[in-house]
Amino acid sequence: MPPRYAAAILAMGFFSPSADAFSSTIRPATAVPTRLGVISIREPSLAPSPAEEPPKIERIPFDMSGIAMSGLNGKALNILASDYPSQGEVRASIPNECFKVDTVKSLQYLAVSVVGTALCTAAGIGALDYVSPDNMLGNPLTLLFWSAYATVTGTVAMGNWVLAHECGHGAFSKDLRIQDTVGFIIHSIFWVPYYSWQRSHAVHHRYTNHMELGETHVPENGTGSPPESALQKRKKMIDDWGEDTGLSAWGALQAFLHLVAGWPAYLAIGATGGPARGVTNHYWPDPLTPPIEKKYELFPGKWKEKVLKSDVGIATVIGAVTAWGVCNGIGQVNALYFGPLLVVNAWLVIYTWLQHTDVDVPHFGMDDHTFVRGALHSIDRPYDKLDPWGIIDFLHHKIGTTHVVHHFDSSIPHYNAEVATVAVKAKYPELYLYDPTPIPEALWRVCKGCTVVEQRGDRYVWNNKGLEDKIQVDPSLLREESEMGP
Repeated sequence: MPPRYAAAILAMGFFSPSADAFSSTIRPATAVPTRLGVISIREPSLAPSPAEEPPKIERIPFDMSGIAMSGLNGKALNILASDYPSQGEVRASIPNECFKVDTVKSLQYLAVSVVGTALCTAAGIGALDYVSPDNMLGNPLTLLFWSAYATVTGTVAMGNWVLAHECGHGAFSKDLRIQDTVGFIIHSIFWVPYYSWQRSHAVHHRYTNHMELGETHVPENGTGSPPESALQKRKKMIDDWGEDTGLSAWGALQAFLHLVAGWPAYLAIGATGGPARGVTNHYWPDPLTPPIEKKYELFPGKWKEKVLKSDVGIATVIGAVTAWGVCNGIGQVNALYFGPLLVVNAWLVIYTWLQHTDVDVPHFGMDDHTFVRGALHSIDRPYDKLDPWGIIDFLHHKIGTTHVVHHFDSSIPHYNAEVATVAVKAKYPELYLYDPTPIPEALWRVCKGCTVVEQRGDRYVWNNKGLEDKIQVDPSLLREESEMGP
């Protein structure tokens, strides 16, 4: 091995090849052992002749220093780029019937969500005469009642959001008029511009866990630890208030910023979107600041007109809500509409954040990201265990327990996703990611620990040096859940 390679490995504990090296043969190498995880060392050489044996991948420990463990226990960091199959190979593992879209079945599931939401709303309207929402902030019991109403109604209404999202993926119906009508109306009610989000969400699927081109929850790159990084801000909180209090305060701040402010901020200014696209707005077709290249514009070509079409739906809903407030008072609007809407938005962020983020799940740069690698870094989680009967998972059409296959091929309807998940897990158990951590604990871990990433080889990893034990869950507490599986 050339001396410069050996020196780099001994000094850093890892080495990541250039893209060209992935087509080369491999020569022996040594490395200093570290904690669990692997990467490969590859050195260029002449291409082998057809008679030669295929090159073998040498696996050496990946540098896990400063990385806290999730319920995955570092599994995502054990996988090399060369371990991933092609898109066609993964698709071939999924039964063909999983791709069949049934309009009647989709409408039946929609009826469950619409009727459930309508019943909750009817109960809320009936309660107006007994618990007036006009002075919620001045009456703790009134605030408690309408907060409980918002939690229940928003949780049920989230099922409508999931099905409208399915319309945007083309997995609701083969009849585009039915599909786009359902998606347009429901998304507009939730103040989401249908076509704008259809485009940005497709980009999110194409570039999952991409550091430059991803959409939503793209982490801050703290390589080199710039003085204004979020990592330094978290450190200041810990220095000022102590490790336990400071870290908890940081986690609470991140929970508020993501669950309450995060979704509106994403729609308005592209918050947590990929930096390559500039500052974006889902209600305006042109970027607010220039992308690094014209080709990275979020709404190119025909999508500009579709953004404006989406605005018609949003303007209609804003007008209706405004008229409602003028006629019946803002208190009623807050209680029956904006409260549940906040809960729907929070559920949306929980799903998108936790399905692609955890303390030991990496992101990738321009040279190392592929569609399959990104999609298979999605994480299935135990949403079916949020309540004793799995009601929430049912109401949300199992979007969180079958998210891996959804990200690999979003044309699979939700009612076929369980079968597809079983097939992918059976074919690629070493690649399929399932974290048994209970959802509240996983969310709290992510709030505290997913702050800033730094580049190590061909990946970007979350740096929690010195705080690992304060962030990660005791593995013994997860053993029983892990054995049960999804």
